Amino acid sequence: MALRYALLAALHESPATGYELTQRFRSRLANVWNASHQQVYRELGKLLEEGKLLAESVPQPDKPDKKRYHLTVAGQKDLKQWLDKPQPRPPAKDPFLVKLFAGNLADKAVLQGEAEKMREEWERQLAYYRSIEEEYFQQPDALPAHYRYQYLALRRGITQVIASLEWLDELENGL
Repeated sequence: MALRYALLAALHESPATGYELTQRFRSRLANVWNASHQQVYRELGKLLEEGKLLAESVPQPDKPDKKRYHLTVAGQKDLKQWLDKPQPRPPAKDPFLVKLFAGNLADKAVLQGEAEKMREEWERQLAYYRSIEEEYFQQPDALPAHYRYQYLALRRGITQVIASLEWLDELENGL
């Protein structure tokens, strides 16, 4: 999937500046797509050029005007066409699993150290996802449909991290 569709989906929710979009990718979209500030602005420029977006100048006191991006009809059509097409699952690529595949040749302490670092990272990620859940989705049953789908995407991230932490328990017992 290209960043363009993550941006089109985010702008379908509401118009936003590049900065606001970057903040969405760091918060509510954290488990959906990862993009740097530069990547977001580069892709916004392309979408603007293609007529998928309009940019509205928003004056700011003592600063240059900022651009608030809006989806055009062409942008909505592009997003809808993409949504209607089945997407292939991304291929599995995990260097740590390759190490485990040949684990009998590896130093056990090295594998254990990597597993511990993964645990710390996944625990941080889980805490972050839970903070998003707490901030934006306190009453999931009362959410409008649009936000319910976002909540379900977040829940996938949460359950994946929980499953990964459970797998680490198995790994540590098996090493």
